[in-house]
Amino acid sequence: MTMQNLLANVSRETLDQLETYAGLIRKWNPVVNLVAKSTLDALWDRHILDSAQLLPLIQPDLRHWVDLGSGGGLPGIVVAILAREIAPQARVTLVEVDQRKSAFLREVSRQLNLPVKVATEKIETLAPQGADVISARALAALDVLCGFAHRHLAPDGQAIFPKGATFEQELSDARKRWHFDLKEVTSLTQAEARILILSEIRHV
Repeated sequence: MTMQNLLANVSRETLDQLETYAGLIRKWNPVVNLVAKSTLDALWDRHILDSAQLLPLIQPDLRHWVDLGSGGGLPGIVVAILAREIAPQARVTLVEVDQRKSAFLREVSRQLNLPVKVATEKIETLAPQGADVISARALAALDVLCGFAHRHLAPDGQAIFPKGATFEQELSDARKRWHFDLKEVTSLTQAEARILILSEIRHV
C-alpha cells in the first residue's frame, strides 16, 4: 500500500472528520503545544497520514485500542476515526496525563462524536487495560514501552510502536530485558523508519 492510495477507500465522511481534526489541531496548537510549530505546514504528511498508515493494522474484530501518551491524539484520534468504518464496535482509550491536552482530546471526541475515553492519568498507575492493541508515538524508548505494554495488553494483544531511524538500537536495548515476537513494517512517510509490531511480550 502506498501513501497515495492509503485513504482511497475510506468514506467522504471519514475524510471530512480527519479534516475537522486537522483544523482543531491548528486552532488549539498556539495555546496547547500539540505538535511542533515547525511541522504545522506539513500536518497531513508528518502527523495525520503518518498515523493513518496504521489503517491496515485495524482488525474488524478489534474491541479495545489503547493509545499511550496520546498528546494531541496521534495516532489515537486518527485510529478512532478510521475504526468507525472497519470496526464500529471498537472503543479507543487515550491516556494523557497533561490536563490541557486531555481537554483537547475530549473536545475533539465530542465534536466528532467518537467512541473515545480519555484517561488523564499516569501510564504506570493506570489500571491494567487488557487491550487488544496498544500504540505509542514519540513517547519513550522501546525498553520503557515494553514495560507499559506488558502491563496493559491482553495476553493475545499486540503493541504497535512507530519508530525512527534509531529503531535497531532501540530493539537491541529492549532485548536485554524483554522477549517478544516482532514484525517490522517500513514506514510510508519515512523510508528509514519502521512500525514495530510486538506480541508475546515477557521479561527476560
